[in-house]
Formats: sequence, structure tokens, C-alpha cells
Amino acid sequence: MKITTALFDLDGTLLPMDNDEFTKSYFTLITQTLAPHGYKPEELIKAIMTGITAMVKNDGIQSNEAAFWKAFSKIYGEKVFAHKPIFDEFYKTAFQNAKASCGYDPKAAEAVRKLKESGYRVILATNPIFPGYAVESRLRWAGLSPKDFEWYTSYENIGFCKPNPRYYQEIVKRLNVSPEECIMIGNDVTEDMIAQSLGMRVFLLTHCLINKENKDISAFPHGSFEQLNDYIAKL
Repeated sequence: MKITTALFDLDGTLLPMDNDEFTKSYFTLITQTLAPHGYKPEELIKAIMTGITAMVKNDGIQSNEAAFWKAFSKIYGEKVFAHKPIFDEFYKTAFQNAKASCGYDPKAAEAVRKLKESGYRVILATNPIFPGYAVESRLRWAGLSPKDFEWYTSYENIGFCKPNPRYYQEIVKRLNVSPEECIMIGNDVTEDMIAQSLGMRVFLLTHCLINKENKDISAFPHGSFEQLNDYIAKL
């Protein structure tokens, strides 16, 4: 079946990064921002991780946003809902400093725009554990904008996370396409290549490779953005 739709991961794919360095920077910034409001750093980090776990385990009954805040409020109480605007403001201000922990590759934006100009539907399939504003910020750091994509996932608009195959099923359902019409492009063997189990084509970008399970990557088409372009041209 002809490929009509390209799904791109963000972190480590379109936006080069060492995931550990980015996470360290993120937690430093958010704990510094929330400390004046009574949130102790170590406790806050554990609470955020609990919220992330709730999103990863989410079954689609509620949005990831709802799953996060439900888990988070069980730790801190109902007061957190009054503080939610503080968290939202964090992503517009201090979070922007996390850009320093990321790289930049102009070939990423070129690949997206080339596919779009060639008539492909282009979707940002980033793991939806961040608010939309944080997703849009990281896109800008990568030299892109939301307008470059037909749709993107964020914690507000979907109720599944990677590597749950239902995350990808929900995307194709909303786009009204079949998995066989799609190609998933990402750097994480576990989270992104799982799309292949649904019948999607996949391409593993290796410049920021994540392979926690030490799988044989020869099972997947893989390589650089140049090799991605060559692969798609032959589809």
C-alpha cells in the first residue's frame, strides 16, 4: 500500500539530545521554579515521576493530562489544581532554558518539509507526557513550528503513551488512515519501532539512538536523515 502519512518522533529524532542531560536540566529548572511555592525538590521530582508513570499506564479513558494531575494531586492534595497556572507559566518561561541541553540539526527540518512538499501528511508523534506549549517550544528549538505538521500529540489531546501500540492506533484512527499507509520515524527502538507491530513501515534514526533492550537494529531500516530520504524515495 502506498505510504501517505509520515509520523515523526521529536526528542532525539527531530531535536538532537542526550535524554539524560535534558531530563536533568528539566528537573533542575522546574524544581527551582516551584521551590518558592512550597515544593521540595526531591519530593517534587518523585511526584512528577509518579505522574509520568500514570500517563504511561493510561488506558485512554481519560487524557494524559487528567491522568497526570489525578496522580499528582493524590500526593499533594487538591491545592495543586490552584497551582496549575504556575506550572503552565513555567513552560513559557524557565523551561525555555532547557534548550541549552539540546542540539540542532537543520537536516531534521529539511526532512519534514521535503515530505510535506512531496504531498505526505506529516504528523508529530512525540510521546505525549508534556503540555502542548512544551511540545511547540521543542519544535521551535528544532527549527520547526506547529504549522509544519497536520497534528501533534500532547498530554492534553490523547490518552495513551509510547510504547503502548494503542497510542499509534489512536493516531491512525483520528487521521482516518490505515497503519499500512504510515511510516513511523524515530530514534527509540522500544517506543518508536513498536509501530511496526501494527503494520506501519518504520525507520530508525541512529544519531541519538536509544536501545535500552539491546535489540538487533538490523531488523529495521535505519541510519541518517540522508538514508531516510533515500529509503522514502524508494517506497
